[in-house]
Amino acid sequence: MRVAVLGAGAVGARVARQLLATDTVDSIVLRDTSADRLARVGRSLGERVVLEHHPFPAAIEADAVVIATPRGTQFEAVEATIQAGRPAVLVGDGLAETIAVLALAGAAGRAGVPVAVGSGFAPGLSCLLAAHGRSWFESVDEIHVAKAGTGGPACALVHHRALSRRSFDWREGGWVRRSGGSGRELVWFPDPVGPRDCYRAALPDPVLLHHAFPEVGRITARMAATRRDRLTGPLPMLSPSHLEGGPGAVRVEVRGRRDGVEDVVVLGASGRPAVAAAAVAATAVEWLLTGRNRVRGMVGLAEMVEPLAFLEELAARGLEAEVFEGDRALV
Repeated sequence: MRVAVLGAGAVGARVARQLLATDTVDSIVLRDTSADRLARVGRSLGERVVLEHHPFPAAIEADAVVIATPRGTQFEAVEATIQAGRPAVLVGDGLAETIAVLALAGAAGRAGVPVAVGSGFAPGLSCLLAAHGRSWFESVDEIHVAKAGTGGPACALVHHRALSRRSFDWREGGWVRRSGGSGRELVWFPDPVGPRDCYRAALPDPVLLHHAFPEVGRITARMAATRRDRLTGPLPMLSPSHLEGGPGAVRVEVRGRRDGVEDVVVLGASGRPAVAAAAVAATAVEWLLTGRNRVRGMVGLAEMVEPLAFLEELAARGLEAEVFEGDRALV
């Protein structure tokens, strides 16, 4: 089978590498608007990759499409894949663009085209952890997500802007808007990240999790940031991000009733966000190509796949999730 990967950045290039290492995918079409980026990445991918220096939304001959394009291009790319009837995996963590893409859910449903939204580190792995944690409870009252780290320059820019924009928390039947950079909370992430101050930001996780679990009364998301990050959020980035991104982590806290009593479970995972996002996206592509998705239409990973089985495959790729109970692995 042939897979098209739109975007040859830190995440897109790694998705292509991971897919080439599987038995499911025969070839990759890697498209980007930067000829230099394509040439740099293409040298390490081999002969099974076709490089295309072309705009993102244009039609592609492929069995599935991975959309790992920069901010401002994802809506058109998703729309084009739906019109072409191709399954799609969207790697994006911008709130505004995620909401815009979800407006195409009706078109995806009518066409019967599976589109996995938010299939990266967070949202993506964070949604899988929340869904798996949810399965341990009789009822869930709260889900709280936190993340640290960025997957490369484009991801760092989205995070930088998110701190200066309003967050959306789901609280008892309605959306509550709060200022980005507020709500400081000390969050303990898996090693090697450890404790970090986290703040409200314009993150899409609550939107996707509320769609998956509308009965949950409170859903929030925060991201790790420094004092400098908060102060410079409304300004252009003062310095460029590392090309590959640094260490990162996600943490999900689920509160509810288990065995008749109030209980809390905390799950998490750590790794370089670009590598982790690529593992999630590549696994999602394999699930869509082999027909293991539970939904035909547009939803997040919490609804698209069976969480534990998906997490087991991620563990086989080296992305291992944990329960916060000593060093015991989740899968």
